[in-house]
Amino acid sequence: MATIDELRPAVLAALRTVGPGEVVTYGELAMEAGAPKQSRLVGRILGEGHPDVPWWRVVNASGRLVPGHEAEQRRRLAEEGVRLTPAGRVPMRRQPPPPPTVPT
Repeated sequence: MATIDELRPAVLAALRTVGPGEVVTYGELAMEAGAPKQSRLVGRILGEGHPDVPWWRVVNASGRLVPGHEAEQRRRLAEEGVRLTPAGRVPMRRQPPPPPTVPT
């Protein structure tokens, strides 16, 4: 399992590739950074406050905005054309789980 210091560069690099109007989950970002199942660690990294990354493009798996920063996140997402549900969440598409990996 990766440590926060080991994972931080990959998480921040992956988040920098998320473009305007795109939204990812903590879990998707963890997977992209090469650390599946470490979504909470991704949240901790983003909670450190890295002003050079688009943190507002990350939500939890149910589309919930960042607690305590909902107003700013809502405003930034709206500026990028992201629409929220009446409950104030990003509508998340349901995707099938990835196929299991077969050991070689």
